[in-house]
This record gives sequence, structure tokens and C-alpha cells, in this order.
Amino acid sequence: MATKAKILKDAENRHLIAVVADEDTVTGYLLTGIGERNHKGETNFIIVDDSTPSKSVEEAFEKLINRQDIALILVAQKIADSMVRHLISGHTKMLPVILEIPSKDKQYLPQNDPELIKAAKQLYGADRAIPMLAKEFVEGEEIDR
Repeated sequence: MATKAKILKDAENRHLIAVVADEDTVTGYLLTGIGERNHKGETNFIIVDDSTPSKSVEEAFEKLINRQDIALILVAQKIADSMVRHLISGHTKMLPVILEIPSKDKQYLPQNDPELIKAAKQLYGADRAIPMLAKEFVEGEEIDR
């Protein structure tokens, strides 16, 4: 287990947000100013479409995970489910944080998001987490309580 001081020291130089998504989503994030190309020609974004090979997405995603300047990686849930779920599940370090975001053409499913499941387990308990997440959303709309 890392000490608080080590975690803070590791976080000092991490200042970039990375995005792995379809072209429209990546473009939207780049328009907010998060895009970066370093002196090695590496970017902090990956554009994925239906013709992008899974292997190349996996390799690029692993590079993002291992970069020391990335603090947060946003991944479209559709891409996470189909290409990099095993890498996300195997990621145990505190940084970079990996968050799943909705895709433009597929509904976001909170019960498929590992980070949300971890939070729900802490909130509701391990045995009730996924059923509670499934109850929270019906066809993309929040249930009235």
C-alpha cells in the first residue's frame, strides 16, 4: 500500500486528461483545450471507429496508462466493453484514474462501469451494489423516488 506522501508525489506531475472515444467525442474534448502532443509526438487522445483494430487500441491504451503525465483517462463505455475492459479491470494503481463516459450511439449502462460498481459496493454493500445500480436507471432515465 502506498503512503499518502508517495501518492501526492506521484500526482504532482500528472496534469493531463486523456480521451479514448469516437471521433465526435474526442473532437469535443479537444475543443475544450485538453489536446496535447508532446516532443515525442505522443498524443493524449485515441480516436476509435469500427475499423480500428482492437490490438492497436489496446497498445495505445496501455501507453496512456503508463504515461507519467496523465492523471485521468476518459474511455467511451462502448470501447471499454469491446476492446479494453480487461486492461481497465486489471488497472489497480490510483493514478491515472479511468472513468467511463457515454458513447454517442450506445446507452450508458451504470451496472457495467467497474468504478461505479466499486463506489456502489462501498455505499450499498457488496451484495446489493449491482441490483441497486440497475434500479437507478430505467431506459436511460432516473427513477423517481
